[in-house]
Amino acid sequence: MGWIFREEHEIFRKSVRQFVENEVIPHTEEWEEKGEIPRSIWKRMGEIGFLGIEYPEEYGGAGADFIYTLVFMEEISRCGAMGFPISVSTHTDMASPYLNLGTEERRKKYLPQIIKGEKICAIAVSEPSGGSDVAGIHTYAVRDEDFYKLNGSKIFITNGVNADIYFVVARVGELNEEDRHKGISIFIVDKETSGLKIGRKLDKMGWLCSDTAELFFEGCRVPCKNLIGKEGEGFPVIMRNFQRERLVISIISVSASQKALEDAINYARERVAFERPLSKFQVIRHRIAEMVTQIEAARQLTYYVSWLFSQGKATDMKVSMTKLYTTEIANRIAYEVLQIYGGYGYMREFPVERFYRDARALTIGAGTSEIMKEIIAKRLEL
Repeated sequence: MGWIFREEHEIFRKSVRQFVENEVIPHTEEWEEKGEIPRSIWKRMGEIGFLGIEYPEEYGGAGADFIYTLVFMEEISRCGAMGFPISVSTHTDMASPYLNLGTEERRKKYLPQIIKGEKICAIAVSEPSGGSDVAGIHTYAVRDEDFYKLNGSKIFITNGVNADIYFVVARVGELNEEDRHKGISIFIVDKETSGLKIGRKLDKMGWLCSDTAELFFEGCRVPCKNLIGKEGEGFPVIMRNFQRERLVISIISVSASQKALEDAINYARERVAFERPLSKFQVIRHRIAEMVTQIEAARQLTYYVSWLFSQGKATDMKVSMTKLYTTEIANRIAYEVLQIYGGYGYMREFPVERFYRDARALTIGAGTSEIMKEIIAKRLEL
């Protein structure tokens, strides 16, 4: 893989893998049961330098490239609980990047705390009435001298319970059906802001260690200086950041699938049925051969588009293709590997059971497979 990874990337990979093996995997069961990741691990990642990979050194970051992020996401996704990389990537790649378009004052205030793991981030886009339809946002903001007052609600917010900083998408002005993109804006909302209410922690099928919540805004007073970019011009910004978000989800999908397959291969070699290992049965061997091929195809597509993204050349069509293919493959792998385990795969004591549950959300979050297909079809002018 010399065309994408340099020696320093592989050195970094070893350090992340060691961290995951020593400080994450031993605790995943506990985190899954509690439904959250402890603050201590966020601060630990901040100490090591994992939370500011691409941010400038002046804010405490490493100033590295997206390929380092690719390596980081690959390795933390091998922990056996997909909620962990989902929560971390929300903090590092889905929420905090909006500060790149904020003022220098906002970057100096928030980025050092984010990079150190002292403050956790969340992105609040999805609403009860819809997720991927950003132009249909109903949460609204009204200017009141030096503040905006936010009213509305959000749902399915990753890190929603434990976040300290929310990047909230709201509409300034009335919804105009003829120009639905108009008025979309992005605001930084601190947890202690008056009028922000954290709703219930949502009880999910998977991603259990990733806390997910409802948010309510009732006259939430946000300083005007917490507006990201220009008022009403947030839609294209959100669409651009969706490309990073979807690509990161693709990386997580491939890496978690790879780990699940490795575990299944080891199980097939050890499990004896009819006086021989499962791996000696042609039906199992061929099933594994198909999965190895599918994952490798998904990996190469992800690497190629990640490289394009690092060069500023990734189109939304290619990112959508990647997200569509990798997440659908992850769900196919989840079905197939559980089948290899048989009845044991249905038991919660085996990691494959969790992978089966965790994989299902991959085709929904960050834009459903149906949305990805629609984007691809539009770019083909169908």
